[in-house]
Order: sequence, then structure tokens, then C-alpha cells
Amino acid sequence: MTAAPASDPDGLLAEQLLRLTRRVHRIQKRHLERRELGITPAQSRLLRTLAHYSSPPRMADLAERLEVVPRAVTTLVDGLETHGKVRRVPDPANRRVIRIELTDAGRETLRELRAARRAAAAEILAPLGEREREQLGQLLDTLVDGPTGPPCEDGPIGQPGAAER
Repeated sequence: MTAAPASDPDGLLAEQLLRLTRRVHRIQKRHLERRELGITPAQSRLLRTLAHYSSPPRMADLAERLEVVPRAVTTLVDGLETHGKVRRVPDPANRRVIRIELTDAGRETLRELRAARRAAAAEILAPLGEREREQLGQLLDTLVDGPTGPPCEDGPIGQPGAAER
């Protein structure tokens, strides 16, 4: 891999961000595998997204939020339902509509996912002192929020999803 020349600070930053992203992914994957949750990264993303709804969403809502086709959500839900992490429930206002809700096993899996993510973050942040972590947190907030506000699927870190309330 070739590093960006020092005369291109944005290129260097882009390269550093990509390397950090890959490192975060590798470390998080290792922490998740240790917990043997038996779900895929895509399924974990669906669980995390599902936790942010105050009431069970429709499959179409999940597809839109995840930015995937509805068939992809159906496949993910099928797998999670087989393992008892979610269940399909009829919409009380329209029996033709199916909604997806977390089960107790799904909420427990979410707790495990969050614990694995926290452990991965602790490993990554270990070289930084408290002041550096605060600075990094402020910089990351600025980058995540961007010029138009927070677009992230997972919502603000530290604010529990509906599953934890």
C-alpha cells in the first residue's frame, strides 16, 4: 500500500481513516467471533437498527433504513427468526402488514453485540489518554454529524435504543 505524499494532507488523512476503519472492523470481528453469537454482520446491523424503533417496524421500514431491497430484509429476518432473535407479528391496524419485533433472545444478543463493540473500542483506544479520548470524541462527533446533522443508522453512541429502555 502506498501512503499519500506529505504534500497531500487530505490524501494522507483519507488513507489513515481507511486503515483505521479496517483495523476497527478486524478487531470488532474478532471480539464478535469470541462470543459465538451465530449471526452475520448484516444480521447484527438489522438487530441494532430494529432496537431504535419504539414500536415494531414493517419490513419495508427496515429496508429503507438499511438502504437495501426488501428481499434482503426478508432473508435477514428469516435467519434471525430461525434462531429466535426476532418474530413476525401482525399489524393490529392492518392484518396484511407484518411487523418485526425483537424477542428476549434478540435483546440478549444485542447486549452481547454492544459488549463486544465496547471491548473492541477499548482495545483500539487503549493507547490514548483521557484528554486525547475526549478530543477524539469531539472530532468524531464533528465528522459523523457532518454539515447536515446525524445521518447514522445506529444513532448517537451512549444513547440506548428502544430495546434497552
